[in-house]
Amino acid sequence: MSGAPQTSVRATPPFTEAGVWRDVGKGWQPLFGSFHGAGYSIEWHDFFAKREFDWGASFHPDCVELCLNLGGNGFVECQQRRMDFSPNTVGFYRRKDEPLNARRAANEQHQFLTVEYSVPFLARHLAGLETMLHPLVSAAIEGQPHKRVSGATVRLTAAQQQLISTLRQPPVYAAAQPLWFQCKALELAVTFFLQPPAEQEMFCTRQQRLAQERVEQVIFLLKQNLAEPPALEDLGKKIGCSHFYLSRIFSAQTGHTITQHLRQLRMERAAELLKSGEYNVTEAALEVGYNSLSHFSAAFHETFGCCPGLYPLKIPLQTKN
Repeated sequence: MSGAPQTSVRATPPFTEAGVWRDVGKGWQPLFGSFHGAGYSIEWHDFFAKREFDWGASFHPDCVELCLNLGGNGFVECQQRRMDFSPNTVGFYRRKDEPLNARRAANEQHQFLTVEYSVPFLARHLAGLETMLHPLVSAAIEGQPHKRVSGATVRLTAAQQQLISTLRQPPVYAAAQPLWFQCKALELAVTFFLQPPAEQEMFCTRQQRLAQERVEQVIFLLKQNLAEPPALEDLGKKIGCSHFYLSRIFSAQTGHTITQHLRQLRMERAAELLKSGEYNVTEAALEVGYNSLSHFSAAFHETFGCCPGLYPLKIPLQTKN
């Protein structure tokens, strides 16, 4: 007696990021671990981006990834909330199901190390620390949505920069590396994913964290409208502090004033427009808020060392795939 015909169910292959990094070749180096196997993956990235690079396509579903960024600029964005990575910063972000919008800037050398954690790995090893977890990580472990997909970036310390070098050249025998790498992955998780309860957080630590978050909000708001950015008083109202205090913490965190940073953002955006070949000098100047072509040219020359009309000629020719 023959049984009922059986239909085969083809399993969906696990997500892989290998294809995302194909164009950078050896610029992507998995150092240790496996997201689907060990529950974490440590990777080193060192490449020149000829064009804006879609970095978000490499994030595994249901992951929390930590990025230690040595060089190059990038961002992670979702639901109108954006996290900017500049050189020598570190931060983390969560992808649940839907991909995140994350990009690496064109015409820059990017150097960064990532540690991508699966949620089951974090749940297993951070059990008992729930009251100290960052809300984003806690929501990931509980499978709950969270209003933010990223934490605030902070500056890399000298010790953390040294750790990146150590991870690239582990100082232990091969047989001991599985344990050694897992310890380092957990060390980084404890360092960045845990935060003391609000009532236990040291006053100076809390103030520093809030200052960093406010500075990131200022930069985000400026980028939203470079041509007509909010006035300083309006920025203070939007962020919830006095504009005098906002100016002070911005200078302390970045080393320059809000006005100086706005000019830098405008110049970087103008350079992108000129490189695209779709804007002439006058159009680029107007797009970023300059009504005076002479003022724009002077600012551009001071920033990039050449007049805006000659800038595209300094950029290496890009080959099209």
